[in-house]
Amino acid sequence: MRRTWSLWCALVLLLGMRVEAAAVEFQAVGRDDAAQAQQLSRSLLAAGLPGLTAKREPLGGSLAHYTWKVRVGTGAYDVVTVHRVVRESFPWFPARSTRAVFMVHGDLWAFVPAFLTNTRVSTMPADQSLAAYLASHDVDVWGLDLRWVGVPETETNFQFMANWHLETHVQDLGTGLAMADAVRRLSGGGSNNDRMFLAGWSRGATIGYAYLDAESQRPRAQRRVDGFIPIDMVLRFAPDATEQRGWACDRYNALLAARDEGRTEGGLLGPAPGTPVRLIGQLADDAPNAPSPLAAGLTGLLSTPTNRQFAVIAAGATAALFAPLQPLTPGYHLAGSTPDATGLPFQTAFTPEPTLFDYLQLAVPYQSLNEVVETEAQLCGLDVPYDDHLKDVKVPVLYVGAGGGVGRYGEYSVRLLGSTDVTIHTVRNRPESQRALDYGHADLFLARDARARVWTPMLQWMQSH
Repeated sequence: MRRTWSLWCALVLLLGMRVEAAAVEFQAVGRDDAAQAQQLSRSLLAAGLPGLTAKREPLGGSLAHYTWKVRVGTGAYDVVTVHRVVRESFPWFPARSTRAVFMVHGDLWAFVPAFLTNTRVSTMPADQSLAAYLASHDVDVWGLDLRWVGVPETETNFQFMANWHLETHVQDLGTGLAMADAVRRLSGGGSNNDRMFLAGWSRGATIGYAYLDAESQRPRAQRRVDGFIPIDMVLRFAPDATEQRGWACDRYNALLAARDEGRTEGGLLGPAPGTPVRLIGQLADDAPNAPSPLAAGLTGLLSTPTNRQFAVIAAGATAALFAPLQPLTPGYHLAGSTPDATGLPFQTAFTPEPTLFDYLQLAVPYQSLNEVVETEAQLCGLDVPYDDHLKDVKVPVLYVGAGGGVGRYGEYSVRLLGSTDVTIHTVRNRPESQRALDYGHADLFLARDARARVWTPMLQWMQSH
């Protein structure tokens, strides 16, 4: 009864969220849950409350992973998934925590592959994921799958993406934060004075900046975020990074031309960016020693690499995949590597290769194009409506960078905020001149030493704030 009442109260508070009414399905475990679910569904439908689908996945060590499907519009794919990874007192009853974080993923990988990777990658240790690590230290971890995560590979008509912009994802993030806030208060997971940290990786950080920019114009009592953790992303380049800004302008013009021709989906890797990434990982897993059929389009190769070698090259020299356009930063890559005699990546340096290959296969096929165009416009230095009030954002900030990803290029962006409490933590093994071989964009979550070098400093920062 207590469980039903808590969920009912939480959903009543969610009436203020920008969510359309829809059918409700509450999937639970336990002897009495089916009857409770039917009664709750009828009551919610009668009241016209938002449609939610709740699931619980035990993770071991008293941790559980909850998911809710939340309808945020009338279209077939106007649905987001809200995640929660938390320690439980017993099943369906989260333990009380004093700190909480809401995490937003970037391109290609949704919340679970990005932040709860070990539950989908068997080659990772059971305790090797950022979300589970934080939850095991009494941080209430929440997150969001953006709308395009739910678009199936079989879809062929993408006109529904024409109206998906960064602002769309900012609004969906607000929906997720509102839900997290309501559920935490009414299930005993937090106090009435609690606000959350907001963490965004890659383009998720761009969305985070935009959300905070808008939230800074609301009264203090209506704000939900009290700390920001942008992870390996640049919002605007420093004045002296003229070359990188020029690269962004080139990417912007190319993507804008594609949009003007009618494309609404995809990014720099094409209309279905996740498809080649998944294929690279699949070939490396299934036929590691066979010649790669994908290597023909990659310049600088003296011979045809095997599927295993090509996957390592794609992760360790990711910048080459953007040719003839330039990447976000010089030498930008997904996973750091050690080179062979020709200078090409030969083996991974920080992330085990089986883990990398499995991870590549978890990429989702599609993404909306508008958000990529708008991000590149911002990086190019053009006027966008998402950063007009950055100086009004005064929450504590921790920037986490990867020396071979965005790294130091993201440090200027946090200085655009009005925050006086700013911490920089960029993980690097090599000098800036060797950034092409340093810690990569995804090594922050996949590397053997990520817990010690990345997650523990993040946890310590949260605990000190």
